[in-house]
Amino acid sequence: MKLSLLAATSILLACSAQAAQDPEAVFSRACGACHAGQLPMAPKQGDTAAWKPRLDQGMDTLVQRVTTGFNAMPPGGLCTDCSAADYQAVIEWMAR
Repeated sequence: MKLSLLAATSILLACSAQAAQDPEAVFSRACGACHAGQLPMAPKQGDTAAWKPRLDQGMDTLVQRVTTGFNAMPPGGLCTDCSAADYQAVIEWMAR
């Protein structure tokens, strides 16, 4: 019980933390390799129509998919030093 409470608290703290990195810089060095148009199935930065159905699934789902990998996206989405808050900030930046 104590271990699961500790794990849940750690996850909440990680997800509620401020992004430590600039989303545009993270995109440029990690996410842009696929999300700038080179990979047709990866939604492009600024393509609100492509991002809408993904955002409708919820930010927690999107962050989880980046963290663990999804379809052609590798775990971490090529960002080896990103936190959950960094992923969320980059997703929000790409989707606008």
